[in-house]
Amino acid sequence: GDIHGQYYDLLRLFEYGGFPPESNYLFLGDYVDRGKQSLETICLLLAYKIKYPENFFLLRGNHECASINRIYGFYDECKRRYNIKLWKTFTDCFNCLPIAAIVDEKIFCCHGGGHRAGGCPVGPGAAPLHHLTLLSHAGLSPDLQSMEQIRRIMRPTDVPDQGLLCDLLWSDPDKDVQGWGENDRGVSFTFGAEVVAKFLHKHDLDLICRAHQVVEDGYEFFAKRQLVTLFSAPNYCGEFDNAGAMMSVDETLMCSFQVSQG
Repeated sequence: GDIHGQYYDLLRLFEYGGFPPESNYLFLGDYVDRGKQSLETICLLLAYKIKYPENFFLLRGNHECASINRIYGFYDECKRRYNIKLWKTFTDCFNCLPIAAIVDEKIFCCHGGGHRAGGCPVGPGAAPLHHLTLLSHAGLSPDLQSMEQIRRIMRPTDVPDQGLLCDLLWSDPDKDVQGWGENDRGVSFTFGAEVVAKFLHKHDLDLICRAHQVVEDGYEFFAKRQLVTLFSAPNYCGEFDNAGAMMSVDETLMCSFQVSQG
């Protein structure tokens, strides 16, 4: 789930789950912005990715985008502590991050939700994973007809204002929506429970795992437990009273949750 520069809460996650490579990890984006230590957070995550490339996976969130983190804190932190050149270097890195992942071909992970159709990734736009402790970002997309579309997303790329890539990083589930609806964020869409069910059935999947929204208990199910939202930054920004959660997936694809009250 989202980390948002809450570095010490990230360390606490590793204390609970085991420091790499003792456990495998998949993070689902939003590493920077809002919190006070975005630089420490993203540097530790990238260092683990370099040291344990087969045990550690980082997906892209909507805040791994120059137009967003220019506004919500990361740019200012880089400029204040180092220089703008460093921020531009991170932008180049973020533009290369994969968008989505499949765990053991049964659990679809992304930052947002999905896209108006269905599909799961394993190429330039995705990271295939096995038996991982799982964290994730946003949603689905009305344009998503096959996983091959995600594989064909060429990287590096910025995040466009609309379309498949945008939706995977920005969309949200909504229990009051049937099909696809307008998103109050002013970007992408919301989607209802039947969109989730059709997506899973079409692609023979069991679960969509995403992040992107603060949830009170750190994790929250949707659509008869066919989608789960994870949020891993407890007491978000010091303004919320939410817990943070991490989802673990064992060899049989059984999911469990570790919850931190911060």
